[in-house]
Amino acid sequence: MKSKQRTWDLEDMPDQTGRTVVVTGVSEGGLGHHTALELARRGARVVLAGRSPEKVERTAELVTEEVPDARLDRLTVDLADLTSVRQAAETAAAFGPIDVLVNNAGVMAPPYSRTVDGFELQMATNHFGPFLLTGLLLDQLVASADGRVVTVSSIGHRSAPRPPLDDPRTQRGRYLRWPEYGQTKLANLLFTYELQRRVEERGLPVRALAAHPGIAGTHLAANGTFGRSSGGAATILDAAVKGLTQSAAMGALPTLMAATDDLPGGTFCGPSGFQQIGGKPRVVGSSAASHDREAQRRLWEISEQAVGLEWP
Repeated sequence: MKSKQRTWDLEDMPDQTGRTVVVTGVSEGGLGHHTALELARRGARVVLAGRSPEKVERTAELVTEEVPDARLDRLTVDLADLTSVRQAAETAAAFGPIDVLVNNAGVMAPPYSRTVDGFELQMATNHFGPFLLTGLLLDQLVASADGRVVTVSSIGHRSAPRPPLDDPRTQRGRYLRWPEYGQTKLANLLFTYELQRRVEERGLPVRALAAHPGIAGTHLAANGTFGRSSGGAATILDAAVKGLTQSAAMGALPTLMAATDDLPGGTFCGPSGFQQIGGKPRVVGSSAASHDREAQRRLWEISEQAVGLEWP
């Protein structure tokens, strides 16, 4: 096994020709956009998945400008709506075997709201939607004979006050947007480690990995705070975030490492710099709370009941 202190760069990515990769959350300029771009540049067939067909098409145009022969498909999915997730999975059946599913889409610290399914918006988008989508696409991941699920977490998982193990349709106490965000990112890791254990136990040819971008200059903070990335205070916040952080292209590198490098299931990739804020990616550690096996098991069972799917 390669040293976990080794850093990774785009030059280390092997040829992706013949592989099909689904990337969620591909809005222009974000982590998903750059993840999709580099995979397409290496020859992968990339399924651009997002809730807005117009935004997905815009990203497809930008990728094609840089990679004229890019093999792109589109998939409409709103991860905050379980019905939309099920419909997207039905559409995705036409793609055949899936080599990699990148659960990248997410929201960050928006005002309090509940989805049509009764979940707090952040938990719905960042965890329950990806949980259901992964379960529904599992057979296609298995069919590839070497499937991989990469879920994008955050260094913010360390700020979670506790694992999110309460009734997901009931708000416990006052809604605090940032602690809630931390819980969703902890959920991403609890999910990843439990999924890896379950596929190993069943002998399925699938690996579950996670990644985090450090602090990257995307629109997430402005979108979460103001519901938009431009106009008035949103423009100021968006510019401040981008001015003080590494680029979204750099932030996508840990995801690309997790999606393409020779790594075992259960690996977590993140930036190698100070406090994992930025820098080239390497294998990193996660909080003790993320390795709590009882919390992993309980969250899985809560999630199965919440989305109405028992798997694998």
